[in-house]
Amino acid sequence: MLRKEILISGFGGQGVVMAGRILGYAAVLAGLRATMLVSHGTETRGGYVRSQVVVSDDLIDSPTVERPDIFCALSQAAYGRFLGLMGDGVILYDPGFVTPNRLQDAAHFAVPARALAVEKVGNELSANIVVLGVILRKLGLIPLEQGLQAVREIIPRSVEINLRALEIGCQLALELGEL
Repeated sequence: MLRKEILISGFGGQGVVMAGRILGYAAVLAGLRATMLVSHGTETRGGYVRSQVVVSDDLIDSPTVERPDIFCALSQAAYGRFLGLMGDGVILYDPGFVTPNRLQDAAHFAVPARALAVEKVGNELSANIVVLGVILRKLGLIPLEQGLQAVREIIPRSVEINLRALEIGCQLALELGEL
């Protein structure tokens, strides 16, 4: 049985929940099973947010991410809070928000999502979609077409910007090499 656990965390307003939702839906479009749990602080914007996505080719016994295969940290607080869950998984972090602890055994990869979203598509709100592109490519389970379809269906406004952001993330994943 294939089971992949993805944890995306940051602060409110970064699109953490939206990225998890699109990832789960893209997995379903690709014929896989997916679950998503969301938790957040009481604040609307600026507070803690976490999206846990489990993707599998079989029944999912628990939707809880216990040992992430991929952990995406979009804030320093998120990085510090969930670093202890990491085993031999991969940590993706936005260097504009996170200074990594290099003593951690997990592999770290800088994903300047906000900077790329501003530079390449002119919209910092698409940073979560850049990150999603990296996650999709590195998971290797969900074809790009299903990711693009999920973006089209879930974010119908600004669709061209977000499709471009997803492709930028996929390209960045190729440049990062093997995770």
